Amino acid sequence: MAELLPHALTRVIDELGRLPGVGARTAERYAYYLLRADTRTSDGLAGAIAELHRGVKTCPVTFALIDPDQDISPLYAERGRNKKLVAIVEEPLDIVALERTGQFKGTYHVLGGAISPIDGIGPEQLHIPELLKRLRDDAVEEVIIATNASVEGESTALFIQRQIRDAHIDTKLTR
Repeated sequence: MAELLPHALTRVIDELGRLPGVGARTAERYAYYLLRADTRTSDGLAGAIAELHRGVKTCPVTFALIDPDQDISPLYAERGRNKKLVAIVEEPLDIVALERTGQFKGTYHVLGGAISPIDGIGPEQLHIPELLKRLRDDAVEEVIIATNASVEGESTALFIQRQIRDAHIDTKLTR
């Protein structure tokens, strides 16, 4: 039986369908939209995706996402930021949600996930040793554990609290 759709369109549908939260029907709609749209639309998307890995790096202090020409996160380097106050988040995009409030003036520390044995993520995959070093180096006075309210987020929060206590770091812990 002959292919129902051209190979190029099928390939785009298949690739879009690999994205989290995108089912087969949504992938088909996205692909067909891109086919019908002006070539600049699909070229722009393809260019942005092609540049993604070259155009983003991780801050060596906070593990936030930064531009390749930056040495350190602007949210850490900014003079008005309180380095004695650190919000611990699971993923880099969690910072965006907190920054949109305009209320937090401390710095951030991105763990890179949450403890989830089912997904093969243990404490050793997270940036916890770097966090403990930062707490000492910056003489942090308060840590806000802003992990998600999921089972994984709660387990991670408890693990971090235990690690801070076991390391004898005297800081206020807020959840």
